[in-house]
Amino acid sequence: MEHVYEILEVAGSSKKSIEDAVKNAVAAAGKKSKNLRWFEVVETRGYIEGGRISYWQVAVKIGATIEA
Repeated sequence: MEHVYEILEVAGSSKKSIEDAVKNAVAAAGKKSKNLRWFEVVETRGYIEGGRISYWQVAVKIGATIEA
């Protein structure tokens, strides 16, 4: 079966890790679309405070199947 995807672009952040930032982005996208199928991290950034990493931020493209 062939699929058509809507692509959502979101940014997630986390004080813990890049992985948690991705999880936060996917969770937020899941509130908009219930048919999420894949993701691609397209940018990774970090914020520095006092010479230390304060939090991570990722830009993520998420594919969701479109219902026919």
